[in-house]
Amino acid sequence: MAGDGPAALPVQLVEQPRLQKLKEMFISKYGSAPKFYARAPGRVNLIGEHIDYCGYAVLPMAIEQDILIAAEPVQTQVVQLANTNSSYLDFSTSVNNIQINKTKPQWHNYFLCGLKGIQEHFGLNNPTGMNCLLDGTIPPSSGLSSSSALVCCAGLVTLRANGKTLSKVELAEICTKSERYIGTEGGGMDQSISFLAEEGTAKLIEFNPLRATDVRLPSGAAFVIANSCVEMNKAATSHYNIRVMECRLATKLLSKSKGLDWKKMLRLHDVQTKLGVSLEEMLTIVEEVLHPEPYSTEEICKCLGISLEELRSQILSQNIQDVSTFKLYQRAKHVYSEAARVLEFQKICSKAPANALQLLGELMNQSHISCREMYECSCPELDRLVDICLQFGAIGSRLTGAGWGGCTVSMVPTDKLSMFLKNVKKSYYQTDGQRLAGENNSLFATKPGRGALVFVEA
Repeated sequence: MAGDGPAALPVQLVEQPRLQKLKEMFISKYGSAPKFYARAPGRVNLIGEHIDYCGYAVLPMAIEQDILIAAEPVQTQVVQLANTNSSYLDFSTSVNNIQINKTKPQWHNYFLCGLKGIQEHFGLNNPTGMNCLLDGTIPPSSGLSSSSALVCCAGLVTLRANGKTLSKVELAEICTKSERYIGTEGGGMDQSISFLAEEGTAKLIEFNPLRATDVRLPSGAAFVIANSCVEMNKAATSHYNIRVMECRLATKLLSKSKGLDWKKMLRLHDVQTKLGVSLEEMLTIVEEVLHPEPYSTEEICKCLGISLEELRSQILSQNIQDVSTFKLYQRAKHVYSEAARVLEFQKICSKAPANALQLLGELMNQSHISCREMYECSCPELDRLVDICLQFGAIGSRLTGAGWGGCTVSMVPTDKLSMFLKNVKKSYYQTDGQRLAGENNSLFATKPGRGALVFVEA
């Protein structure tokens, strides 16, 4: 049940080679054995891109790839972090003075986000120190949520090391807030699915209040993840936060035009709720109120009746002060149409008509077109990969995650799967030496996995 915290499972390490290996590395690093292990999975979002931070429901599932941390609480008030991948450097810091450097999204800063989130939630004046060794199997900057999985796993480790308990929902909400310490204005999908996922089912995740509903995916198709091998780091690039801001500005302009208290309105969902209209009606309102040409900061100020100074200090976030034009019409159009596609996707899964696969594939394809044309969060490599996947038998294919690189997700009929994998490998990966090197982790079928949990040695 979601009201409970993540499970703590007793395990025999001999049956868990990865845990066994992590334990051995931990002992050789720190000279003592870990007290427990925590894992948090990555995720693939099947549909509903860039709408969680607008207040709308999304439809992800957890994947097998995860972040696994071996941990030992210690008497000193120091956190020592190490990674099984030697290209990630060791790090240590006093647990009482957590400094998170927003200018460099290094791996340890994501751990510190989770740590600080739990510390602040409980007001821990005397938090315990920890030795931690991390092992990650989620490809970084691939749109499969490696960063959020690390924040969640760190939060879970800190919670357990300090002898505290929280429900999965509370953990997800704390980790969503705390990832903002690194400058990512995310909406909460990644942290929520990491904690609330269950094996065998995707989830419709709704916000305010946070809740998750099972979505049974149709039989007869597999979901395949393909990495474009173009890396995209949300905290290191401004694209993502600019989109968050464009949606906020569209919210303000739509609210003002409809006589709502625009200063209080933050998300596109708020406008729909306040007006009490359908998503289809919101799309009509967008057509009536906003124009497709980009808005300058001057025009936005004029529409809202505020000064440039007020716009900068009250609405625009710190990291995008120098952006001068915003595409409000396109972003709002994407959000309201994508929100409707998510609900339609859920409806088809629950009714399971004979042509369900066809209908779901069409929704995925429409989603990609909207991400490419209206939200402009694709890139040439992702578009090429989507085309290749559709060419070789995918019924639906789209970018997944923030975009601008990272992965695609495709729905492929089970009987075409092995041929599909072979052809995509040949067409996308084997034509490029760089991509070929990483192809084993770059193309795989996936099933809905389970959410975050703790292992203790039995």
